[in-house]
Amino acid sequence: MSSSTCAFSANLSANRNGNLRVVHGRSNPKLAQGICEALGIPITGCRVGAFANGEINLQVVESIRGDDMFIIQPTCGNGDINVNQAVMELLLMIHTLKLSSARRVIAVIPHYGYARQDRKQSARVPISASAVARMITELGVNGVVTMDLHCGPIQGFFHGCPVADLSATSEFAAYGKSKMFDTKELAIVAPDAGAVNRARRMGDRLGARRIVTILKRRVEANKVDSMQLVGEVKGCTCIIVDDMIDTAGTLCKAAEVLKEYGAKEVHAWATHGILTDPACQRINDCPALVEVVVTDSLPQDESLRKCSKLKIISIAKLLAEAIQRIHCEESLERVGDMSAPTPHDQDLISVDALVEDSDWSAALQPHIIKRATGATP
Repeated sequence: MSSSTCAFSANLSANRNGNLRVVHGRSNPKLAQGICEALGIPITGCRVGAFANGEINLQVVESIRGDDMFIIQPTCGNGDINVNQAVMELLLMIHTLKLSSARRVIAVIPHYGYARQDRKQSARVPISASAVARMITELGVNGVVTMDLHCGPIQGFFHGCPVADLSATSEFAAYGKSKMFDTKELAIVAPDAGAVNRARRMGDRLGARRIVTILKRRVEANKVDSMQLVGEVKGCTCIIVDDMIDTAGTLCKAAEVLKEYGAKEVHAWATHGILTDPACQRINDCPALVEVVVTDSLPQDESLRKCSKLKIISIAKLLAEAIQRIHCEESLERVGDMSAPTPHDQDLISVDALVEDSDWSAALQPHIIKRATGATP
């Protein structure tokens, strides 16, 4: 990050766009606190509670007229509320801030609930990711910030509303560099064909020489019938990269498959650690897994107590930078950007058969340009 964008200060919060203010619901107050500490501003008071019959009520306790309001509310459950209450809190906060004459209202939803229901896979089922997005936009939100959406096209469900889908790749890459892996023996693993591009980006960041993937046949949600490895991992340190870990059944099975094919050790990195029971127990009981790393997009205090292999990295500074840039009307293109990535060895890629020709051409284009002109991608 450049010094101009890293110098978070309360002095930057007052400009022609009004004050920069942050409110949050009950889903992840710890993350909101970390964001405000990075920005150097206090959290704007917002009382959130419930009536005796369970209906949510809330009140912003100070004037926010003419200010830029950022709502930190991943739509996830925790020990106090469930995912549906988190969604309802978000909707009511948007409505309250619009009624209170905020200049702009931006919903920061690091973990977007219902994202796995992004299409009709059988008859007479909802497209829940679209329904939630429609409710958010109908209330007049001015923008949405997400993190590693389960499916990129979900951004198109927010009709007429700009959506910034940030990536935690830079935060994981920084952590990976601190581990000082031997890049010659490092393999980045895409747990399915949809994660190939994510694995490629991570491989570039870490200078990994191998990118492999796992083909899986899923019989129903959270249940996989069979797995097949495409690529060579013998003697390699493998890092499985994914957007989320839920029950960890598929993850543990993938780790076991990698060990069967000769992997030296297996790590798993995922942006969103949902970790629904019995995920922590499965991870603890899986000898193939050395470590599981997730971000604090969801609250992880309880999971940390349950899982000895779990490591948390924070995305608070990354989100704080994005919030400041939005407030100052600056580009989000290089949020969290590190030094130029090192391309992986194209001769060792083992996933070309799994990506559509058009996507593969786009993925290779920067490297084709480099070979032809010597330019850095």
